Amino acid sequence: MDYKNISEVYQKLEATTRGLEKTKILAEFLSKLKDKKPFEREAVYLLQGRVFPDYDKRELGLSIQLIIKIISQTTGSSEEEVIMKFKEHGDLGKAAEDLIAEKKQSTLFSKKLTTEKVLQNLQKLQTIEGKGTIPKKISLVIEILHYATPLEARYLIRTILGDLKVGVGSGILRDAIVESCFSPETITEKKAKSELVQEAYDKATDFAEVFEKTCTGKLNEIELSPGKPVKVMLFPKAKDVEDAFRIVGKPAAFEYKYDGFRLMINKSEDGEIKLFTRRLENVTHQFPDVVEAVKKNIKAKSFIVDSEAVGFDPETKKYKPFQYVSQRIRRKYEIEKLTRELPIEINVFDIIFHDGVSLISEPFEKRLRVLKKIVKPEKYRIRFAEQIITDDEKAVENFYNEALEDGQEGLMAKSLQAVYKPGARVGYAVKLKPDARDFDLVITGAEWGTGKRAGWLTSFDVSCQNSEGELIEIGKVSTGLKEKREQGLSFAELTDLLRPLIEKEQAKHVEVKPEVIVTIGYQNIQKSPSYSSGFAMRFPRLISLRPDRGISDIAVLDEVEKEAE
Repeated sequence: MDYKNISEVYQKLEATTRGLEKTKILAEFLSKLKDKKPFEREAVYLLQGRVFPDYDKRELGLSIQLIIKIISQTTGSSEEEVIMKFKEHGDLGKAAEDLIAEKKQSTLFSKKLTTEKVLQNLQKLQTIEGKGTIPKKISLVIEILHYATPLEARYLIRTILGDLKVGVGSGILRDAIVESCFSPETITEKKAKSELVQEAYDKATDFAEVFEKTCTGKLNEIELSPGKPVKVMLFPKAKDVEDAFRIVGKPAAFEYKYDGFRLMINKSEDGEIKLFTRRLENVTHQFPDVVEAVKKNIKAKSFIVDSEAVGFDPETKKYKPFQYVSQRIRRKYEIEKLTRELPIEINVFDIIFHDGVSLISEPFEKRLRVLKKIVKPEKYRIRFAEQIITDDEKAVENFYNEALEDGQEGLMAKSLQAVYKPGARVGYAVKLKPDARDFDLVITGAEWGTGKRAGWLTSFDVSCQNSEGELIEIGKVSTGLKEKREQGLSFAELTDLLRPLIEKEQAKHVEVKPEVIVTIGYQNIQKSPSYSSGFAMRFPRLISLRPDRGISDIAVLDEVEKEAE
């Protein structure tokens, strides 16, 4: 397929803010795509601004400075000219578009650029290692940019930077697949088909596969596969114990809500063990101690086990808060030292695949029985989450207090009859936290500080998501950070994380790529016209970084509205 075709779709998508219109544009494109044989899977990846499936979290690893150099060499412009265009638009894609249009070199556009060639070159970026890595990567990008028209260059550069700017979330793409493959006529039909496609995607985490299977009538062939990451089930908040029982029913399972991070433990038929965070990142290398514990203490040929990793003090054995072990997720060096200094205990609480059979549609109480048959608990290595099953509110209150005294965040309440719904907040399980006035949000902008805080980003724009997955601002936060690194999360540390993500600067304000997730505490929520969400947090305070979480984990507008009631 010509890359021009998909670039024109991008342009149409960028020209509208209406979700239904975007769905229609995508559905029309997919309807043409589905009739081609073989299926052009790469086009579906590119529609999302990706070059790999969603479950593959590899990044292309090209910095803004390197892209500036590439545009300069491709167009014959100086790097200063590229930077001036970048500042003018706040968008390197448009900078490349302008400069290629202006230069009109005779060697440009000499042959058509294809989607196959784009993906081939961009995927190769991940395989280049060793001496001469940078020149080789530059050469691969220049090769495809060389044949790009101005419009193609805009979206090619944005794809490389991981920010397509066309407003296509997973919900819009899912609904477009429904429209193009099923052509449902009523709202009820659309909802039913949408749920089927969503369930398939939750298992595959690959829209290209889902599109192909949907349009060939083989959607039921998509199953879980150990070794390929799957999204974890998410838990909305309950107001109190009575509310928790109302949502999940009686009797229910109540478990400690640990102050740790989710870890999905996979073992495939060949015996390979892989560990994934809720962001679908492969962290097997960072946790050799977990791999050893799994080999020793979980006896099965293959499985996918859901768990929470909790840090503890190696001397006192007391549980430590999430921030104590969060650095182990990010660090890729000195692993043995960190394993000794920052040990973790795995608390298993669910299983969704066992010895070649998916358990995702089985009730929770059955999944629990399977889990207890294959796990041999060992304190400070791997154990079952502390749990009671009851219909007695008083018993839950006592258990709740025990969890808090043990240093944990609260409780999880789970329906015994519920299936497992990856990536969804469906009310099959809820969380109970004391005065749970906090949200996980994503940083979307910031301001440079002045005076003694000059050189640091010191005020941060934070956003939640609406029902279509679009990011909407809910406030600014500037408190909760330290001025010295040794005192805790500092302005300098957060600035270091955000600086490479800056996409646009205007005076002191910067817009950043939405990747850094933070927990924000607040006093209360009130309606406000100042932010696109329609709400604002009073007295917001940054509590912690959440490197284990991604955009899909941040608060949704429905949750915000409930807190404002």
